[in-house]
Amino acid sequence: MNRATLVIMAAGIGSRFGGGIKQLEPVGPNGEIIMDYSIADAMEAGFDKVVFVIRKDLEKDFKEVIGNRIEKVVNVAYAYQEREDIPEQYRERFAERTKPWGTGQAVLACKDVLKEPFAVINADDYYGTTCFKIIYDYLSSHSDDDKYRYCMVGYQLKNTVTENGSVARGVCTTDADANLVSVVEHTQIEQYEKGIHFTEDKGETWHDIDGNTIVSMNLWGFSESFVKEAEKRFPAFLDDALKTNPLKGEYFLPSVVSQLLDEEKATVKVLQSPDKWYGVTYREDKPGIVKALADMTENGLYPSPLWQ
Repeated sequence: MNRATLVIMAAGIGSRFGGGIKQLEPVGPNGEIIMDYSIADAMEAGFDKVVFVIRKDLEKDFKEVIGNRIEKVVNVAYAYQEREDIPEQYRERFAERTKPWGTGQAVLACKDVLKEPFAVINADDYYGTTCFKIIYDYLSSHSDDDKYRYCMVGYQLKNTVTENGSVARGVCTTDADANLVSVVEHTQIEQYEKGIHFTEDKGETWHDIDGNTIVSMNLWGFSESFVKEAEKRFPAFLDDALKTNPLKGEYFLPSVVSQLLDEEKATVKVLQSPDKWYGVTYREDKPGIVKALADMTENGLYPSPLWQ
């Protein structure tokens, strides 16, 4: 078996969920949380290690809810994403900032525990079973050569929206060989009676978007080279953030990917999943995923309880 690690980004506060720690909300028939299903699906596909990216202040609750349990079935490591985890010369200059630095910093936090190909996911997204199989197969059969050979799993937009509010999605453009050309982030996409639309000006104007459009759900596959590139580029981001948005600027993972694509240092194969995404962006989303997982369990897709 080829080695591969699953990195789970779980340091988010979950503000739109109503103040709770949404990553730790039970959704399965026996109290399982979303991460349980992602880990089970990844292990079934071949992943043999899990890295949890968390905040230090969440560590006790996190280990009680899931970490201690998962350590019994797979190799587990922890990485800590903190606001102050930046090069020393920048710490005083960002002293008033309170939040961490985004998904790029989340992956960078793993630099001491990642030595093999890895996939990255959000903690509060249910991705389905197909994605882990296809991304593991890609990571197992491709390695860096004259370029970095990365991948991502894309979803049809219509399979990733919620009835309970807006979502942010990265709209993907690919070439004829299914290689990623660009990801354009739309931060306010909503369903409405005629389909799906988005706004770039806080609702002043809206634009329809095809439900079959392929979007990124932050499910990426990388070699260890990505961590090194993210670390190398972090200071330039911080220099820019000092000028433009010192309190809230985020070092987004896709922005690092875009730079590498623009510099022709990497390719990113877009692997498409037919599965439906479920998440808990809003508290009102929870009943939908609870029902879906109950149905999947009843139909035999998952054992009950999930961990025997």
